[in-house]
Amino acid sequence: MKSSDSLLPKLRVPISAYVVDCAVYVEGGRLPGHWSHDRALAEVRRRDDAFVWIGLHEPDEEQITGIADVFGLHELAVEDAVQAHQRPKLERYDDTLFMVLKTVCYMGKPQPSAENEIVETGEVMVFLGSDFVITVRHGEHSSLRDVRNELEADPEQLALGPAAVLHAIADHIVDTYLGVTEAIENDIDEIEAEVFAPRSAVDSEQIYVMKREVLELRRAVVPLGAPVRKLTEGYSSLVPHEVRSYFRDVDDHLVTVTERIAGFNELLTTLVDAVLAKITMRQNNDMRKITAYVAIISVPTMIAGIYGMNFDHMPELHWRYGYPLIWLVIVVICAGLFRVFRRNEWL
Repeated sequence: MKSSDSLLPKLRVPISAYVVDCAVYVEGGRLPGHWSHDRALAEVRRRDDAFVWIGLHEPDEEQITGIADVFGLHELAVEDAVQAHQRPKLERYDDTLFMVLKTVCYMGKPQPSAENEIVETGEVMVFLGSDFVITVRHGEHSSLRDVRNELEADPEQLALGPAAVLHAIADHIVDTYLGVTEAIENDIDEIEAEVFAPRSAVDSEQIYVMKREVLELRRAVVPLGAPVRKLTEGYSSLVPHEVRSYFRDVDDHLVTVTERIAGFNELLTTLVDAVLAKITMRQNNDMRKITAYVAIISVPTMIAGIYGMNFDHMPELHWRYGYPLIWLVIVVICAGLFRVFRRNEWL
């Protein structure tokens, strides 16, 4: 029997549920009013020096299909934008560029828990055409509202067209990489100081958590280098020469971040080795102490074992002072062993 829910008509999600903003820009200025995606494109194509910027947040396939049909987006790129979990990349489909960028957010100091997240990642997909920019965001921390506000406050930059928007997005994301790496560097410095502090007990799980998050950060950052370099080298006519020079600055910052991450990975590997060496040294010290105490305890055990064999003819067995003499011998030998072990720093 079918449930009553299956008999209800399917409700289409309104555009406002996933369209964060839709704006038309003419010569660097934003036209007033609220625009639908089809009206915005029609307005842009009847003007010169105009483009539309649509911002989407986690749309599903049904929600993005209408926009994709109007703007002529390639179905493979649309599929990637919906499914997310893509590596940073740059692809060209006819007269459209499709770029994927990973966003990162620092969540706080590492704790010795396998479920702890230090770096949270998201994604921003950008469709770039001659007269439009469509951004698709995945993740709560990947907002581009500040990017849009800064561009709208700089009409001269915005007048360079859709490529200027792509640069501003890439520059903003790479700048967040710098901020995240600085925070992680502070955390690693604290762990390093704790590892090499005398008689400190460092949980290696904390270092492994940090190393895992650094590797996740590397997967988000390093693959972006090739797409950014393509944009600086004239990969597409959609990115004019005036904007390419800005991408060179983004590439420089990205190289800095990549070098920092490589340094973090090497340092964390060194810290893991140091912690393991420290644990091994502590275990060796414990084993020496155990061995020393076993050697001391073996003296009375051996003597007691000898005099417990119940032979009739044994030295001092029936002597009046035999018992205290044996205790004296035991105490003297044990004290001598204790002194030797203490002098050799075994105890």
